Amino acid sequence: GKFGGNLGEEGSVGFMFDRVGQIMYPAAKASADDMFEAVVEAGAENCESDDEFHNVTTAMEDLAAVRDALEAKYGEAEKADLIWLPNTMAEINEDQASTMMKLVEALEDDDDVQTVTTNMDVSDEIMEKLMAAE
Repeated sequence: GKFGGNLGEEGSVGFMFDRVGQIMYPAAKASADDMFEAVVEAGAENCESDDEFHNVTTAMEDLAAVRDALEAKYGEAEKADLIWLPNTMAEINEDQASTMMKLVEALEDDDDVQTVTTNMDVSDEIMEKLMAAE
């Protein structure tokens, strides 16, 4: 309530997220093309690469096999875990983003909260404004 939200019933937003495996490697480990090829051969669903990371997604039940195949080729992954991946994103404005960022920060600071997952879509311009204001 302090941050303008409310708690839904258990499972009330679960349909908005998919449980998938995520494996992350630093971008320096391989070119985007080489990593994509290795990911396809390992049986993963997708690989998105940027200047910092290769982000591999797998079906939940394939995480261990894909991780093992990639680690045999590229060494230990920086991260290999099950995550909740949003299947729809909610675009929010600057005021909503400010409130949401405060809520996420408060949740992450709570010792009883293990992870926080959102489906908020905030433009780079708004994020830069919010980060500059802190």
